[in-house]
Amino acid sequence: MVFAVIMPIFLLLALGYSSVKFHFLSKENVATVGAFVIKIALPALFLQSLASKDLHEIWYPGYFFVYSIVTLLLYVVAFFLVSHYFKNNQSQSAVLSLGASMSNTGLIGTAVLTLLMGQKAMTYTSLVVIIESLLLIPTVLVLAELSRQKQANLWSISKRTVLTLLKNPLFMGVIIGIGCAILQIRIPRYLDDVLALLGQTASPLALFSIGGGIVGLTLKYVNTQSLYLVISSNLIMPLLVFLGLTYLTDASQEMIYAGTIIASLPMPTIFGMLGQAYGLKDQALTPLLMSTIFGFMVSASLITLWWS
Repeated sequence: MVFAVIMPIFLLLALGYSSVKFHFLSKENVATVGAFVIKIALPALFLQSLASKDLHEIWYPGYFFVYSIVTLLLYVVAFFLVSHYFKNNQSQSAVLSLGASMSNTGLIGTAVLTLLMGQKAMTYTSLVVIIESLLLIPTVLVLAELSRQKQANLWSISKRTVLTLLKNPLFMGVIIGIGCAILQIRIPRYLDDVLALLGQTASPLALFSIGGGIVGLTLKYVNTQSLYLVISSNLIMPLLVFLGLTYLTDASQEMIYAGTIIASLPMPTIFGMLGQAYGLKDQALTPLLMSTIFGFMVSASLITLWWS
């Protein structure tokens, strides 16, 4: 079981990396593949999977609240340390703290958990996508923009953030899927088949694009700050999620394992994108690369431990 799950993951990562490294594809080609996954394949997968279930099959309040508390706690702690100890301004601190408290749930989490659990994975990843989309990313954007745009008011920034969220296909795929489950709306068979076919491409293409995306990244900014962000994201976060789900909820073993593995995964690509947008290119890309390597090591170790 372990070999059957881990080997496809690393082979797809290696294939994506090799395709760019040896110039079969450019980084722009791979970025287009990643955009297809995020904007089309994953939304289709979440929508099709969630809409076919009843609400009690996809809503786990204990899991949701434990993961939310851990996420926000680590973000607040990181914001304090990054701003006061590492001496970054508010805008920089808002973005850098994201790396300490968020994993690549959409691309990597969906791919890895689907190999482990099949369609059940969509339930666990969708709840985390909601946490990240509704709580974490809006907080990051609002804090960053309030600092950068001194004349902007909270209302205008919040409105712009909400509009950005509503234009996010991944988030909307999750929300519409859950809405269909709540209202017991079943997707027509022909549309369901199309969504299923699109969804089947999400996992392999996600891993392929991640592998291709790390070509050219270098460790130019290895320091205490980068190490802290990686340790918080890939060690402290999964540990707290594991302890919280184990001792504060009646979560099943599968749910505990799923939440812990999601939390252990590499930082999200949006961390690198926001880092570049806010003038933190090396400060964000270096921990992102470190986390990509270390996060896969941690998650592979957990899979070996729990599925052997």
